[in-house]
Amino acid sequence: MKYVIGFFAIILMVITLIFMRSPIDPEAWTPPTAPAAEGIIASNDLLAEADVILLIDGQGPEDVARDSEGNLYGGLDDGRIIKISPDGNQQTFATIKDGRPLGLHFDMNGNLIVADSWKGLLSIAPDGSFKVLTKTSDDGVPFAFTDDLDIASDGKIYFSDASDKWHQPDYMLDLLEGRARGRLLVYDPADGTTTTLLDNLYFANGVALSQDESFVLVNETGRYHVRRYWLTGDKAGTSEIFIDNLPGFPDGISRGKDGIFWLALPTPRLPQMDNIASSKILKRFVAGLPRGMQPEPVRMGYIIGINEQGEIILTMQDSNGAKVWMITSVQQEGDTLYLGSLVAPQIGMIKVPAIN
Repeated sequence: MKYVIGFFAIILMVITLIFMRSPIDPEAWTPPTAPAAEGIIASNDLLAEADVILLIDGQGPEDVARDSEGNLYGGLDDGRIIKISPDGNQQTFATIKDGRPLGLHFDMNGNLIVADSWKGLLSIAPDGSFKVLTKTSDDGVPFAFTDDLDIASDGKIYFSDASDKWHQPDYMLDLLEGRARGRLLVYDPADGTTTTLLDNLYFANGVALSQDESFVLVNETGRYHVRRYWLTGDKAGTSEIFIDNLPGFPDGISRGKDGIFWLALPTPRLPQMDNIASSKILKRFVAGLPRGMQPEPVRMGYIIGINEQGEIILTMQDSNGAKVWMITSVQQEGDTLYLGSLVAPQIGMIKVPAIN
């Protein structure tokens, strides 16, 4: 009997230690039932036909941008931004010390605007020199996880801060905690002001303006949906769900041609996450486990095309991650889609498919 008591005492001690080291204060919620993989979101391997540009050195070009001369740029996990010329030459364009460049876009003056998860919103000139545009919101709250951006025709930069608590390496803790710590903001280069448009977002991620710039989209990764914030018209200043109950975690989103938005899903829904979402106790327990025992993304490539009515019109997948995986951004340039990844040592490329 004493051995049984001792065994359960050890189990209790281990559980207590796990709870004590849990860093999160979780919020419980009940996710919608994941949509069945059928119809337009049925499994396919269209992305297995993608071409890739292997990086000579480094990994994780989370977002991809192209300049007017056809050079590609990607921000790596070591803080470098690489430049890949049309002839395939690769070189370091800029290095953000102790940074992690995520969202990238060129402004009308040829400056590369960067959402750096640690440094805030940056502008990098063609010669590689850079300056900080903003790193705090209008209420003085510093950004902890500057994530993605899009630039309007008037020069305003719409961008997201995924969390005001968790930094990029701890993105899984933010998802496990499940609290609304994200924001959608706009930076106006005309006067240098930074304004919060939306707060209390669940992991504010990808950002994209509509074709007529009447609204801007922001992904709420922690709730499997995309939110729309109206910039003009009768609904200006209000927001609503644009598309809900996605089959995966939405990451980067960008505007393509003809009103299509391209959405990257780095991983499909994780049953382990959905199963514990309504239990604060289980979420705390999982967050206290060693990183290798926490839920991990599925190795898979997955992107979605969405029209301006919030309807899925196309999905492209690499079901086994044989060619591309953990896609975090999709950027259309001409008839080509460029695929970024948080972890892969490459940039994917595939021709835009015909859309009926």
